[in-house]
Amino acid sequence: MPETTAVKFEVKYLQILDETGKADEKLMPKLSKEQILRMYELMVEGRIFDDILFKLQREGRVLTFAPGKGQEAAQVGSVLAMEKDDWIAPAFRENTAFIALGMPMDVIIQYWGGDERGNKMPDGINSLPVAIPVGGHITHAVGMAWAFKLQKKKSTMVCFFGDGASSKGDFYEGLNMAGVFKAPLVAICQNNQWAISVPVKQQTAAETLAQKAIAFGFEGIKVDGNDVFAMYKATKDALEKVKAGKGPVLIEAYTYRLSDHTTADDAKKYRDPKEVEKWVLKDPIVRLKKYVIEKKLASEAELQKIEGSARKKVDDAVKRAEQIQPAGPTDIFEYTYSKKPWHVQEELEDFKRTYSEKVDR
Repeated sequence: MPETTAVKFEVKYLQILDETGKADEKLMPKLSKEQILRMYELMVEGRIFDDILFKLQREGRVLTFAPGKGQEAAQVGSVLAMEKDDWIAPAFRENTAFIALGMPMDVIIQYWGGDERGNKMPDGINSLPVAIPVGGHITHAVGMAWAFKLQKKKSTMVCFFGDGASSKGDFYEGLNMAGVFKAPLVAICQNNQWAISVPVKQQTAAETLAQKAIAFGFEGIKVDGNDVFAMYKATKDALEKVKAGKGPVLIEAYTYRLSDHTTADDAKKYRDPKEVEKWVLKDPIVRLKKYVIEKKLASEAELQKIEGSARKKVDDAVKRAEQIQPAGPTDIFEYTYSKKPWHVQEELEDFKRTYSEKVDR
């Protein structure tokens, strides 16, 4: 019988900024005062955006909305670590990531209002559209990352998805292919503990989600997803490794969804309120605020000014979004085919004859 050799694996855990706002200076990435305050600003904008969009949905002014309350650090830290040629592949909870990427808030609101034109990325925003089917966009991200490699581009694809997506075949097929072809991919699993009403312990028997990377032949790391500094460092390190041609990286951002899954959900029916209370104490914005005050990077008054400015930005974006004229009714015939087949052309002409007054508006 041939001899076998045991191979040992380990999954590292990274935390820099703890719940009290204390940072491990040995691990702290090089960040200026301006960069740290920018992190705070973007996280606050994401939180306020969530709060206002939730209220708009309850008023019937936008449709079903997926809030990301509690996951701001996971998104801001990773996006700010990216370079200008890098891309993101979002799921449906990445509103804060969009804001950090520079996407106009009114365009994001337009999408959640049911206007598909809000899913068209403005020039200069390197992002795929919002992906509602759980996990389906992972294979798209891997394919695009592989294309970057074949085209010898310097770009890396940063793909966001939730813990629920790790139970889908797209996750295993996509990451396996990424490992085989060493595609320039940083896969960020925002493990927020709940895939709608299904807890992580029913998603997998694995101790971590990060360790799943081992089966694909590349590195997996578990990171405190409520620590913006750790997310920044982990993503920056991963991007450097990927760009050096050393293969993909899987980051498990260990975080928590403080809100309902969407505005169509009621998390109180399946989550223990005490669990939520425990995670409220780990709030990523609160801990960064403590750090900023402790290090005298800004005063309480200056932070309040940042929060006031963020609220005005969101309010102004809502006004702009609600002033956008609705799409024309003939749009339903225009964007499925590059060249309309005869039967679609006939339907369009029939529609124009029947509803000419609406077409001419």
